[in-house]
Amino acid sequence: MPYLMRVELPDVPGSLGRVAGAIGEAGGDIEAIEIVEKRDGFAVDDVLLEMAPGTMPDSVVSACSILDGVSVLWINRYAAGGNLFLDLEVVESLTEDPSTARDRLVDLLPMAFKVDWAARIRPDGDTVKVVHATDAAPSEFDLGTISSPTRLPGDEVYVECAAPFAGDVVLMGRRGGPEFLDSELARLEHLLGLAITISRD
Repeated sequence: MPYLMRVELPDVPGSLGRVAGAIGEAGGDIEAIEIVEKRDGFAVDDVLLEMAPGTMPDSVVSACSILDGVSVLWINRYAAGGNLFLDLEVVESLTEDPSTARDRLVDLLPMAFKVDWAARIRPDGDTVKVVHATDAAPSEFDLGTISSPTRLPGDEVYVECAAPFAGDVVLMGRRGGPEFLDSELARLEHLLGLAITISRD
């Protein structure tokens, strides 16, 4: 079973190598790494892992956490397949059929952002209409005006974010965390803008 781990580490040469070595010694096998954010001398990376039989994710977390300056922010099972889905792949998929780009983007957001669900909703007076959503998305939404990419309070199960999308709103939910980073909100805004442009071509 693959796991996705988000780790913060010093943004200096050798840090990632130390983390990779600790993961290997604890019984994890790295399938892919994505740099999510760089800030204040630290990098935040998403690491896709395959665990050796009988290895618990806690052992990988412990092995990484004892490294100087390294913090494991989050780890969970990752059911979206055996690789990380890059933004370029999202854009390429949208251009295959521009007429469906807006809905296709919603379908691809869970893989691109490692979230459990995504939805496109349309405010309609005091209610909202679900325009398009992935299978795991809730059927009811309660949110105020969204004028820019925003973290939402979420609930005891999900952390959530939302962004405006050409008169609609796109929401994403991630079970148990981690919180959405500023870089993820910026990526979301960029991809939404590209989807709007592609759908008008």
